[in-house]
Amino acid sequence: MSDIAILLDGVSLDYPRNLKGVGFLREILTGRFRSSSDEERWYRALNRVDLQVNRGEVIGIIGPNGSGKSTMLRMIGGIYAPDEGTVRTRGRVTLLAGIGTGFQQDLTGLENIMLTGSIFGFDEKALKELTPDIIEFSGIGDFIDYPIRTYSSGMRARLGFSIVSHMEPDILLLDEVMSVGDHDFRQRSRERIEEMVRGDATVVIVSHSVSILDGLCDRVFGLSDGQLVTDGDKEEAFAFYRSENIGE
Repeated sequence: MSDIAILLDGVSLDYPRNLKGVGFLREILTGRFRSSSDEERWYRALNRVDLQVNRGEVIGIIGPNGSGKSTMLRMIGGIYAPDEGTVRTRGRVTLLAGIGTGFQQDLTGLENIMLTGSIFGFDEKALKELTPDIIEFSGIGDFIDYPIRTYSSGMRARLGFSIVSHMEPDILLLDEVMSVGDHDFRQRSRERIEEMVRGDATVVIVSHSVSILDGLCDRVFGLSDGQLVTDGDKEEAFAFYRSENIGE
């Protein structure tokens, strides 16, 4: 497995149909208290998924809403454990999902940089060296000294991407964050991912944007009802996506 960064082998995951909030999290993160007599309470979010991603590859996942794309990323990121099958990763995995996920809303942008960096194991000296580049890339400017709760969703997303992409992850998982910001930031984001790949980083991108996935990815997989329905060929994945009548 020396050249394999991510391996999913027969992975399945069931979600409770009706639980939300704390009850949902309790069942997902614990034994889930399921018995064979209440199968109607569950639906299969991922169904026997097999996927191998080599080190340095950029992989795209595309499909309609509810197909299991975000669930797959969270499983690779170690947030969810599979009900069946195994998930293996090599190296440090970083997940950037949604807008400003994980930020402390009452801390400033700068304080969130320091907090996130410490979680990743960076010492204060290394973080101070990285911080100017993180701020410049994000385009936040003077807002870096304001609380995150004052940021727009786009500002939070730009800062989040800038932080994690400068933390040198071995595996970077991006969930619908590549289309945030203006044209200049999106272009710089693409260039940043390409730079990371040249340094052997592995990237998995979930997106509804055919143009983003086509421009960045080595392979793209179509996902439908929790199953991979294409084998990595980009044109085949995009044809599947268009056949679902989902706009870019």
